[in-house]
Amino acid sequence: MKVALIGASGNAGSRILQELVSRGHEVLALARHPGNVSALTGVTVQAVDANDIAALIRALRGCDAVISAVKFTLAPPQHLIEAVRGAGVKRYLVVGGAGSLQVATGQLEMDSPKFPPHVRPEAQAGAAFLEMLRQSDLDWTFLSPSRFFIPGERTGKFRLGRDQLLVSADGKSSISFEDYAMALVDELERPQHLKARFTVGY
Repeated sequence: MKVALIGASGNAGSRILQELVSRGHEVLALARHPGNVSALTGVTVQAVDANDIAALIRALRGCDAVISAVKFTLAPPQHLIEAVRGAGVKRYLVVGGAGSLQVATGQLEMDSPKFPPHVRPEAQAGAAFLEMLRQSDLDWTFLSPSRFFIPGERTGKFRLGRDQLLVSADGKSSISFEDYAMALVDELERPQHLKARFTVGY
């Protein structure tokens, strides 16, 4: 597929870029600072500000799918959704957040007393993004990571869930950027969660 990746230079975006390339996809890597994007075979790098709707529409035209890996507080979700729709692309995958997942008490992760206050604005923006997607006509998927989203290894050994935070037997909730990228590209290639949110963790 020809896949546009918005935010290709970030922690998650750079791993998703590598995963896409390793599987033979043609990637249009979009980033505010293109010099930070890894130079890989099969990748075209383009400087685009995610807040510039017209520029995004021009860049996304002709792509089979779009993956968004930008922080929610840096690019209004309505701008991204409008750009994907305006470019005529139906398939849209979003690197989500864990804050909108439910925990064992039934409340949202971001409403837990232990949730870091400085992370709450990003989590709230992610929850708003999810609600906007639910109202859209795109073939969207929102993949939430676990509580700790960290550098690690590509093991291929992870679990999938829906709206509940995944916690391992030892009480930890985590996923590496590398395994997250694998789960996301699996979903791109073999859609199982169209118009839905799911999560990945150990």
